[in-house]
Amino acid sequence: MFKKLRNIGDCGIVCDFGDEVNQKINAGVIKLFHHVKQQVSKGNLKGILNYTPSYNKLIINFDLEKINSSKIIDFLKSVDFSQLNFSQNKKEWTIPICYDFEMDLENMSKTLKIDREEIKNIHLNTTFFIYMVGFIPGHPFMGDLDSKLFLNRLKTPRVKIPPGSVGIVEKFCNIYPYESPGGWHIIGRTPTKLFNTKDNSKPCLLSPGDSVKFKPISKREFENLNNER
Repeated sequence: MFKKLRNIGDCGIVCDFGDEVNQKINAGVIKLFHHVKQQVSKGNLKGILNYTPSYNKLIINFDLEKINSSKIIDFLKSVDFSQLNFSQNKKEWTIPICYDFEMDLENMSKTLKIDREEIKNIHLNTTFFIYMVGFIPGHPFMGDLDSKLFLNRLKTPRVKIPPGSVGIVEKFCNIYPYESPGGWHIIGRTPTKLFNTKDNSKPCLLSPGDSVKFKPISKREFENLNNER
């Protein structure tokens, strides 16, 4: 299952599943993530500080005073992925989007030679798979966007992207939970709050493995929902 296991610095290991980004590989990453989490909670793997999944890799950080990389690598090599029967409680989300807040639809239309309305329709008709959550708290990285809308990042990233902005780059779609810099093409905004600091049990709304579909709302509906939250 692993393409490579390698050290990063003195107290980190990368479990590399390859360079491809697809749901099958990501499922392996998530299974390993939960297996490591389970072993740590049972006390079978001491000294692990953190384990962070991405599209196709899992990074494990550890305390050098309690464990070394050789022991962790031996543990990882012993994992039988065929026996990892973790069943994730995947959720299907419908998230409202207001395209009136777009920043890049006109330029996207010119570059892609696709009408603005068709861009919206393709986006609305896509069921997005959440590969990972990160960068900033609650920030989902979702695929798999129709290849008709593939675009590279902006040549000059924006210094400030408003919270709730929905962006696309290459095969991916994201939502900015907070105001932050960014180089994605912004096609709209959602009033949905993705990270709740008051909920200690589950502050992050979305999880890897969940799916998202967008539904269009008007600017007035956006403002009403935004005020309610």
